[in-house]
Amino acid sequence: MELPVIDLSPYLEISAKFTGDHPPCLESELDPQLKSLCLEVSRILSETGALLVNDPRCSSEDNDRFIDMMETYFEKPDEFKRLQGRPRLHYQVGVTPERVEIPRSLVDVEMQQKIKAMPKEHQPSTPVGPDPKWRYMWRVGPRPSNTRFQELNSEPVIPEGFPEWKDTMDSWGYKMISAIEAVAEMAAIGFGLPKDAFTSLMKQGPHLLAPTGSDLQRYGQEGTVFAGYHYDLNFLTIHGRSRFPGLNIWLRNGQKVEVKVPVGCLLIQSGKQLEWLTGGECLAGMHEVVVTSRTISAIELVQQQNHSLWRVSSTLFSHIASDAMLQPLGHFKDSPLAIKYPPICAGEFVELELAVINLKGKKEEK
Repeated sequence: MELPVIDLSPYLEISAKFTGDHPPCLESELDPQLKSLCLEVSRILSETGALLVNDPRCSSEDNDRFIDMMETYFEKPDEFKRLQGRPRLHYQVGVTPERVEIPRSLVDVEMQQKIKAMPKEHQPSTPVGPDPKWRYMWRVGPRPSNTRFQELNSEPVIPEGFPEWKDTMDSWGYKMISAIEAVAEMAAIGFGLPKDAFTSLMKQGPHLLAPTGSDLQRYGQEGTVFAGYHYDLNFLTIHGRSRFPGLNIWLRNGQKVEVKVPVGCLLIQSGKQLEWLTGGECLAGMHEVVVTSRTISAIELVQQQNHSLWRVSSTLFSHIASDAMLQPLGHFKDSPLAIKYPPICAGEFVELELAVINLKGKKEEK
């Protein structure tokens, strides 16, 4: 199955008219074609948990510039990279070394039972331990000055020897956040909610540009699991195109799909916070990253060109603000499934999720 590509341009053009003091745009303010586009976005997120978009503000050149820098970083010695680790801050800024994050499927008994019930051809690969990937967390956007969740809203970490680091990270991060906000508005309209139902909760959220680095020279054997079967705990996740394939996603009907992101496009996946806000209408998208035969072919081509063998994912996690409340919105409160999503502070929810996957460190003593 090929995921359809949604062109955001028509919506961006009309949404520019509804700025400033104009009240949040409702479905009734859009022409039929744009209403249909918003309904399509909400339908695809509901049915597949994944969406391909084309945003004219996010170019493939921007993505390449970002990946080039991250390849250079991940190629640095391990002892250099570990200097940017911040375990006491739950690894929510700086680097997370390989073999730290534990795939949810290794520790979640209910998830393991669901996997066993899948047809064999749709079952995920079985990880053998913590993920052999590195990750860098870079905060994007303003944070609240007063919050109960300081560890989730800490200052970013800049590695030495990268004078272009902040500009490159901020430039790409803000562009991807803009794409997320457009999709969040369109999804809200498609679901019959106010245009800003989601984006108002995202303000000052702990958004993280979070590229992973996977060493294909060391771990490039077919079947290697770089990111075990899991969902994302945040609101919406967005990816630029990676130079190496290997991402598998699962549709709501249980079908396993190897994702192919066209050049110039972005992949968006629903996270657990969106599932909470929609009372289960949008389930958090399950996915994994595995070395496949297509990955092997890409490795062989790159070796001929003498380019980097680090697989960099151009990933950003958008979040609901830490001090905001997670609970089904609008008519989703009346859903039969709403009882499964009781009100919880977003920061508390994130800390609980981080603890399960081995990313929640101990708080520093005062």
